Amino acid sequence: MTGPRIIAGLDIGTSKICVMVAEIKDGTANLLGFGGAVSAGVIKGNIVDAAAAADSIRDAVKEASTLAGLKIKSFYTGISGGHIKSFSSSGITGGSLDIAYAIDSAKSMYVPLDREVLHVLPTEFILDGMTGISDPTGMPGVRLEVKANIITAAESYVQNLRKCCVRAGFDVNGIVLTPLVSAYSVLTKDEMESGALMIDIGGGTTEIVYFKNGFMKHFSVLKVGGTHITNDIAIGLRISVPEAEKLKKDSGAAIKGRDNGTGNIEIIQENGEKRSLPAKQLFEIIRPRCEEILEMSDREIKLSLGKELSACSVVLTGGAALLGGFDRLAEVMLGLPVRIGRPLKLRGLKNTAEGPAYSAAAGLVLYAERFASQRRSSNEIPDSVFKNVKERLSNAFR
Repeated sequence: MTGPRIIAGLDIGTSKICVMVAEIKDGTANLLGFGGAVSAGVIKGNIVDAAAAADSIRDAVKEASTLAGLKIKSFYTGISGGHIKSFSSSGITGGSLDIAYAIDSAKSMYVPLDREVLHVLPTEFILDGMTGISDPTGMPGVRLEVKANIITAAESYVQNLRKCCVRAGFDVNGIVLTPLVSAYSVLTKDEMESGALMIDIGGGTTEIVYFKNGFMKHFSVLKVGGTHITNDIAIGLRISVPEAEKLKKDSGAAIKGRDNGTGNIEIIQENGEKRSLPAKQLFEIIRPRCEEILEMSDREIKLSLGKELSACSVVLTGGAALLGGFDRLAEVMLGLPVRIGRPLKLRGLKNTAEGPAYSAAAGLVLYAERFASQRRSSNEIPDSVFKNVKERLSNAFR
């Protein structure tokens, strides 16, 4: 039995930067502290101003460190955005039926020089022609084939992300696909096995992940998110973006109800003057963009999954998932059962940190715990432990 270990995760989003720090003891992750900051220098998941982003990272880490009562020196960080690409591959091995070798052989294909491989994720094992195997460990056979998803990112963005964290004064233990760890945070084991879609509505993007038989079968990114709803409100009501964001959180809704379709709401215009307007006007601005996000998601899901949709459930997560009635609108438009996804597997979550906006940060901590054995602290991880993290991630979500 190993002693307690400290792990931190950093989620850099378009609208917010979040840090979570947890203690890992006896195989259980317990939240010690979390911090957040307005995400400066980030547009649609891409860092466009390293100095501003570094300042936001420091602010978020400082808050988390204060709550946890310890100094954070390093963390795992998520990566997302429209530059992430996924494509299919396969690998084969015989004789010893070495699973790791089969997965490694799936990487033996051309990857453009400007792309970096983040993960090689198995989607199915085939043993001597027998399909649908989720784990061939210990099974007799002579030929093992693995089908896999290769997840790549723009190399320039990966380097920029790492340099930004170093500029803020922290080391990066590993860079992980954000929607992958979000799914691990909010999906139950049964959902991962039977078939579930996670739709993570972030600030600048919406990311879709499909799990089946314990594997991530599909991943895609839509370049639209909660920030677009905020901007629509700002333009439509001629108010500042911060005021529009506040109005969206306090009074916004995707479905008309007694509490948002009648009466008046008060706004503060950019000149500082207060004005009252019908609540219906805010709803009429928000609804079309919500429908657009769901229509785009529906097209992408049907195009990619087809008949597999019949047995699916949908889990909405990300900050925008809390918009009033968004889950009910999604059920109507997608024709599938929908629930709001919150972090499930990290103990000690309280108040704000329990919300969908923290799914990725919680998932990063949980992911890191999988690869943090044989160490005392996340700030003392030897390089050798993470040298092959891209290959080893394939076993993280079984």
